[in-house]
Amino acid sequence: MKLKRILASFIGASALTIGALTSSPVAAADNPYERGPAPTNSSIESTRGPYSVSTKTISATAARGFGSGTIHYPSTTAEGTFGVVAISPGYTASESSISWLGSRLASFGFVVITFNTNSRYDQPASRGTQLLAALDQTISDSTVRARIDPTRQSVVGHSMGGGGALEAAKTRRSIEAAVPLTAWNTDKTWPEVEAATLVLGAEDDTVAPVSSHSIPFYNSLTSAERRSYLELRGASHFAPNSPNTTIAKYTVSWLKRYVDNDARYEQFITPGPSTSLSSPVSDYRIN
Repeated sequence: MKLKRILASFIGASALTIGALTSSPVAAADNPYERGPAPTNSSIESTRGPYSVSTKTISATAARGFGSGTIHYPSTTAEGTFGVVAISPGYTASESSISWLGSRLASFGFVVITFNTNSRYDQPASRGTQLLAALDQTISDSTVRARIDPTRQSVVGHSMGGGGALEAAKTRRSIEAAVPLTAWNTDKTWPEVEAATLVLGAEDDTVAPVSSHSIPFYNSLTSAERRSYLELRGASHFAPNSPNTTIAKYTVSWLKRYVDNDARYEQFITPGPSTSLSSPVSDYRIN
């Protein structure tokens, strides 16, 4: 998959050089994972992407390795397969705290499972294991398995769920992308993680201060395919628990770039957002 990404990046960069910023049969042939129209700033800031979304509930009795959950998926069966994403809530939180992001990501062309953990008090390592279990159950689910490319997996999580996303990516090296949101973990170093990782912190986080969590996490990701750090200006630890345009915009862009190999989204990652005082982003770094 890493070689595939290098080739896709080369192809994508060449396409951008000649101004091929719109979707075309040639571009689709070059990248079989490209889904949806060419993005614009306004389109990825929209609350809904180009796909209508259906859902399937996974009951507590049907869930294998996690509490219960909801699969959000593009309703279409006409565009081939999609990458798969699992999202974990944070400490003491329920699935409802992060379900908004699951639905939003699905509308941009991903099959997404949001879930309740076995216990609201599960620690990051357990949440990492549950993220992997949720991915596996979604991939095998009779309703959506025909829509999923099982080689393109990614994980997202909030707080201890964000720490769990790092744990999952450390355990399963084939994971393509990880997005820990205001993540918390006692382990501060993640050189084992190979997934392209966007670490998203909050400037005013007092639960997982960026100086002792998100920034050390970012600095330690020395083996990641690519790493980035984005800090939300004036935001608290709980910013990911309600719809947030900045979180959604850059999570969508990151997953599109590294799960779908879609170089059309590179424009939002490099050079990245402004950090001027009027920007919702207070710090942005990318290696």
